Amino acid sequence: MVAITLKPAQRPAHLSRYLRHWPAAILFGLAGCSSLPTIVPDLARRPGPPVQLEGARGELSATHSKSILDRLENRSPDTGIFDHHLAREEAIVGSPLTAGNQVRLLQDGPATYQAMYAAIMAARDHINMETYILDDDEVGQRFAEALIAKQAEGVQVNLIRDSVGTLGTPESFFQQLTDSGVQVLEFNPINPLLTPKEWALNQRDHRKLLIVDGHTAFLGGINISSVYSGGSFRYGSRAKPDAGADPDLAWRDTDLQLQGPVVAEFQKLFLATWEKQKGKPLPAKNYFPPPEHVGPHVVRAIGSSPDDPFSLIYATLLSAISSAEVSVNITNAYFAPDPQLLDALEAAARRGVDVTLILPSQTDSWLVFHAGRNYYDRLLRAGVKIHERQGVILHSKTALIDGVWATVGSTNLDWRSFLHNYELNAVVLGPDFGKQVQAMFDKDLAASETITLEQWQRRPLNLRVKEWFARVWEYWL
Repeated sequence: MVAITLKPAQRPAHLSRYLRHWPAAILFGLAGCSSLPTIVPDLARRPGPPVQLEGARGELSATHSKSILDRLENRSPDTGIFDHHLAREEAIVGSPLTAGNQVRLLQDGPATYQAMYAAIMAARDHINMETYILDDDEVGQRFAEALIAKQAEGVQVNLIRDSVGTLGTPESFFQQLTDSGVQVLEFNPINPLLTPKEWALNQRDHRKLLIVDGHTAFLGGINISSVYSGGSFRYGSRAKPDAGADPDLAWRDTDLQLQGPVVAEFQKLFLATWEKQKGKPLPAKNYFPPPEHVGPHVVRAIGSSPDDPFSLIYATLLSAISSAEVSVNITNAYFAPDPQLLDALEAAARRGVDVTLILPSQTDSWLVFHAGRNYYDRLLRAGVKIHERQGVILHSKTALIDGVWATVGSTNLDWRSFLHNYELNAVVLGPDFGKQVQAMFDKDLAASETITLEQWQRRPLNLRVKEWFARVWEYWL
């Protein structure tokens, strides 16, 4: 039995982008403190029923499920990830493991926006979109124009936008959408007079999700903003002047495009959020078309919210790290780990697993940045390898375990993601997709600087002071 015990919550890690809006920052500081409950998912090896997969026609037979998983395992490295991890993950998360999906890995804004825009323009029934940031800039206006055009064609567009994430976007931007017939829902409005439910300012919707006609879904870390206009391996995207980072740096991020039975699981999460936020009844559309077998990938959809007894994504990641036998490769934008995640990473490294982290060298949230660096010494001493991505603002949230268990989503490795945010990830199983994620990881690794223990112990005093200051404020991030 591995107990997952979490300390009191910290404050938002993503508000640095809006610190110029001091009233909102003060409101967050005054929001009531809450504590993460103790959670105890059972990660021990125990006999149990075989893992069942779901396909286009519903639950697969035990024989068919076993055949698919055996095929994945036989093509994988010599690892116990399948027999040790899958049943535990299903017990923790509860959502089905679905077969017959097609998954496309998308790197950076240009490739993601191109694919999203093409899917929007091809929509025939409905478009459901959920985002943290939707800026009133060139990219945001292009998406708005596309959504308005599809609504005019009779395609129902439903949009959930986070109140804090869109704090800098004028109301006129959303009014133009509403006037065209788009259903726009503001998630947990900052103004308590605008919410039809209990005011929960500290809960934020950090998900990035686009669903088109119930058969194509996009998710990951990419918001709708011109900061993503350029690729991360060339200078093209520019951070906003007040973002607290070099304005010439591109933003490095990752998304997924999915088709197949798993899209219905993401659709359920979108509709559940809409209902919980007391949105207006949605027009009747074909939100759940008959699923089709379109590809070879086995995928699980995982959504977390503050209403869960614990973060499902967090517990799943801890389970995967605890199951690792060969490698743990993590790329993450905001690294402010709790004691359990630190323990899991250290334990994996000490039992011989190759644990490698790619973290930012520059960031738009310097408090989180330096708070995370405070743990470098401890991790390096345990044998964890740390690299800092150079030349970009790193915003990716990905993990690859043993080359066969991959996750991409919106979840950062910080307290806000695990406690207060609505987050969304996909877990993709199998060595074929794992090779794609590994190639992406290797490309980022080649553009990163290795941090050694000897080097880190020689860091200048001013960095140590910043780490100390960030650590003092770590509770409030």
